[in-house]
Amino acid sequence: MTTEPIRIGVIGASPDRGWAAAAHLPVLRHLPQYEITAVGTRHADSAHRAARRYGAAHAFTDPRSLAGHPDVELVAIVVKVPDHARLVKAALAAGKHVLCEWPLARTTEEAAELTAAAHAAGVVNAVGLQARHAPAVVRARELIVQGYVGRVTSVTVYSARGVAAGARLPAAFAYTLDSTNGAGTLEVAGGHTLDTVQYLLGREVTGVSAALSVQHPRITLDEDARQVGATSPDHVALHATLEGDAVLVAHIHDAKNSGGRTRIEISGTKGELAVVSAGPGGDRGLQISGLSLLGARGTGSALRELPLPGSRGTAGPAAGLDAAQQTMAAQYAALAADIRAGGSRVPRFADGLGVHRLLDAVRLSAAAGCRVERRADGRWPVRSPWPQR
Repeated sequence: MTTEPIRIGVIGASPDRGWAAAAHLPVLRHLPQYEITAVGTRHADSAHRAARRYGAAHAFTDPRSLAGHPDVELVAIVVKVPDHARLVKAALAAGKHVLCEWPLARTTEEAAELTAAAHAAGVVNAVGLQARHAPAVVRARELIVQGYVGRVTSVTVYSARGVAAGARLPAAFAYTLDSTNGAGTLEVAGGHTLDTVQYLLGREVTGVSAALSVQHPRITLDEDARQVGATSPDHVALHATLEGDAVLVAHIHDAKNSGGRTRIEISGTKGELAVVSAGPGGDRGLQISGLSLLGARGTGSALRELPLPGSRGTAGPAAGLDAAQQTMAAQYAALAADIRAGGSRVPRFADGLGVHRLLDAVRLSAAAGCRVERRADGRWPVRSPWPQR
């Protein structure tokens, strides 16, 4: 097994703003398992500035050229969701390992196509459902497996983000308001949260009754006070069952003016666990917030904070990484181990496809006003009910 750093190319590596600049690139600079070899943006000036800032040897404006460069082993795709499919296909066509941010694609049909293409290419593929790697989630899953709560009976989820608080939003995120772009509250906050619940329990949702609502149909853009219409739901409410007949109740929403937070309570026959957002950034979503873990066993016991293990394989808190970056670092460290040693430590495209199918079930239930049940073969008998473009 080689110990050479993995040479990564990052598409969407703006040096000025965005998720790559906030999380991916700072983390990659701290991890000895990686070397930032190439960066790509839409404009030559920003691409070259990013290359200088992050020490990359190559700067690109053409993503196909980045993916095809012989110095690049792994391509990270950190751009808007509607562009994911074509960029993933370019990386796969070049025979490169791929990490794509969540949501994997704009539609479930696109996600299925990408999953099949990645399997055919025989490369390591990963989707950015990084909340699985948060220390509180890792420890909670371990405790559930060890029987801390006994038989799980119910899960209660409340997840509220400050996105679009005051019915205002930066113009760069206006595209998320269009439901056909697949990047709204349901897909981002809902996808991350529901995937984490299923991962925590090691059980999938088997039936769902859902309601979707657009509570803020007009959003004002910060830069010019222009108003745009919103068709993407900003509130998701659902009642579901999980394998083993545990009950799941969840309310996920955006535009929380104050007190945005996430809390996942897991109740069982012997105890309780709660994964809760803590500290700065608690209103940004499960996958970005710092998380703490509370637990109680027996009857009448008060929840108390439980100790967490260090972030395995990461640069550690001393490196100055914030909570979101720590979780991202754990994901990247696990991906490096998958590439160099084999195994499946990070969620694959197939895992992302499963979440896309669950979100389709939520959409169909809300549109039809009825409960939707998963088939015996594990597939949902649904297609996305909203029109395709």
